[in-house]
Amino acid sequence: MHELAVTQSILDISLRHAQKAGAKKITGINLVIGEFASIVDDSVQFYWELYAQGTIAQNAQLHFERIAGEMTCTNCKLSFHPKDTDFSCPDCKSEFVQITKGDEFRVDSIDVE
Repeated sequence: MHELAVTQSILDISLRHAQKAGAKKITGINLVIGEFASIVDDSVQFYWELYAQGTIAQNAQLHFERIAGEMTCTNCKLSFHPKDTDFSCPDCKSEFVQITKGDEFRVDSIDVE
């Protein structure tokens, strides 16, 4: 259910930047979401349609760009894309790894008129 708060933040950010730009209408919002960010696109879209009603963002299209997850082994320094839920290093089998890509979540750009 954290998508509800996330969607409200997306709307707040978009409205604030559109207002600074003197925009009359927001037509699109481009989001970057990493594989490990645990954001469900359909839930964000659902809440968006509710929250954006009556604002200059009503009917704006949400565009989701997904970033693949990547981890780096702290022992052997190998960067790899984990398979399923096995996050151990495929080379040295160490479980001491850190996320180096895929935890992103941001409003990348806003299309306005």
